[in-house]
Amino acid sequence: MSLSPERLDRFARHIVLPEIGGAGQVALAGKHLVLVGLGGIGSPALQYLAAAGIGKLTLVDDDKVEASNLQRQTLYNTRDIGHGKAVVAKRWVTGFDPALDVTISDRRITAENVGDLVTGADLVLDGTDNFATRLAVSDACVAERVPLLSAAVGRFQGQVGAFAGHLPGEACYRCFVGDAFDAEDCDTCAEDGMLGAMAGWAATFAALQAVRVLLAPLGGLGEPQWGTVFLLDGLRPELRNFRITKDPACSTCGHS
Repeated sequence: MSLSPERLDRFARHIVLPEIGGAGQVALAGKHLVLVGLGGIGSPALQYLAAAGIGKLTLVDDDKVEASNLQRQTLYNTRDIGHGKAVVAKRWVTGFDPALDVTISDRRITAENVGDLVTGADLVLDGTDNFATRLAVSDACVAERVPLLSAAVGRFQGQVGAFAGHLPGEACYRCFVGDAFDAEDCDTCAEDGMLGAMAGWAATFAALQAVRVLLAPLGGLGEPQWGTVFLLDGLRPELRNFRITKDPACSTCGHS
């Protein structure tokens, strides 16, 4: 694959970076990323993932745009209220960069259908807001041998972690949170609140990590940092991280 003069001009600021270069930009154009959740994380993350030139995007969300979303979900505007997020997101990507291949799913994620959505992807970025969905996505990623970036945000805190539980010695998301959260019973930002810019920080950091993971085979941006969870604190503010080790008793990846 080579880049046309128009694509070279579009991604010139990437290409002059020695950590990315022409080879990295070509690599991104050949990647397939599945973005699960188009809310506070997925909405701004998608804008930077599309801007990075990731060639194939699968967008997954069964929700509709609400007025309360507009405080932090930067993809949408007032005219989008009442419309499906996946449809609006595809329309935005198509208008932003028609060269990208975009497919959508507006079905609710379940343990039964998520495998079909992630099969064959190079990376899944999960920005959903409940543990049941996150664990279903994680389990499917391990089963289909697809790396996972999991991102979450609430109030003034965010977290972003990269997981590859299908690889020997590497943890999956279930190793991190355990089995206690399979039910859809976690708090949401409706109860706890959220600073809009905090969602943007977590989302753009997740987009950065997605590019890092996708370009890891080329080495320019370093290792994919499997099992490392970054904590973003918007009040202090500060960024810190810790490592998750593989749980040999994990019901999803313990055998890997």
